[in-house]
Amino acid sequence: MGPVDFSFILHPLSNEDIFRKLRFMRNWPSSLVERTIRMLPPVWTSRITGVASPHNSVEGCFMGVFLTTKQMLQLPPEVVMRKIIIAGKKAARAGAKIVGLGAMTAVVGDSGLTIDRNLDIAVTTGNSYTVATALEGTEKAAALMDIDLDRAEVAILGATGSIGSTCARILARKVNFLTLIARNTQRLEKLADNILDETGLAVKVTSGVKEAIRKADIVVAVSSSAESLIEPEDLKPGAIVCDVARPRDVSVKVSEKRDDVLIIEGGVVEVPGDVNFNFNFGFPTGMAYACMAETMILALERRYESFSLGKEMTVEQIDEIKSLATKHGFKLAGFRSFEKALSMEDIEIIKKRARANLPAFVAAR
Repeated sequence: MGPVDFSFILHPLSNEDIFRKLRFMRNWPSSLVERTIRMLPPVWTSRITGVASPHNSVEGCFMGVFLTTKQMLQLPPEVVMRKIIIAGKKAARAGAKIVGLGAMTAVVGDSGLTIDRNLDIAVTTGNSYTVATALEGTEKAAALMDIDLDRAEVAILGATGSIGSTCARILARKVNFLTLIARNTQRLEKLADNILDETGLAVKVTSGVKEAIRKADIVVAVSSSAESLIEPEDLKPGAIVCDVARPRDVSVKVSEKRDDVLIIEGGVVEVPGDVNFNFNFGFPTGMAYACMAETMILALERRYESFSLGKEMTVEQIDEIKSLATKHGFKLAGFRSFEKALSMEDIEIIKKRARANLPAFVAAR
């Protein structure tokens, strides 16, 4: 096989993801599993073929770093970044000219800046295209659920992160009632001041997740929490949650207990060409996370330059990557919820149940 054009770094979100690859570990104590995988080097996971637009075609590979989300949050950042850098160097030796950071590899430390400094190839977190697709999906979902953006209460969970702060700045131009949620209130206040200067919109800020979520018609969830933050009782009937976070911010219990809210996975796109990832990450054939897609888009464009890095992104970046995605044939992959496709009929049913349940919810408050 010849060299690849791009690479994308993956990691297991939990021990269950490890057991799919290393089945013999399933009956081991969790502490032993974690100690063992911490010692494993990054590995070539699979070759990506068939990514083709009307303008170009590229091949890539997945590189796997054996650290779970929990470990990435608990281990010293320098330990985690060392593993990611080793994976990036392996990708470079395979011919990759750009590497994308997936899930927590894009969050740990300084959001790719240190990794970029330690590699001789371009690095991107994919955050720009993640923002573009998340907001596009949220606006389409709002229209389908008959939610007027002008009047809607909109909340961003994880608002001080790279994705969250950019979502906030873009949404502040489109909505009138915006609440920013994060742990660090000082950073929230600074972001709120910036938004007021840029758009004239005075936004609310809070570290109280539950109270803010319960009032929201629309939630964009982009925290970097290792645990789910949104439970079934936290959402009003008819609420939309665009869950961009991995691991999810929305508990799986919501899908089991709430049939009157719309939960969509942010940042899922159709990849052009007869693509084969040769690796199962839970999506149907030809679909990928937007962060993965950004790496492919830049490779197709021969833009071998670091694109989305650090905690700050610009609205111009979002517009540019969205334009390049359209050029090369990437598009929003409909709606998915907890790894299942949502039809228009499904959304209509949710809308009807929400209308039936809303009066009781209002009365209870």
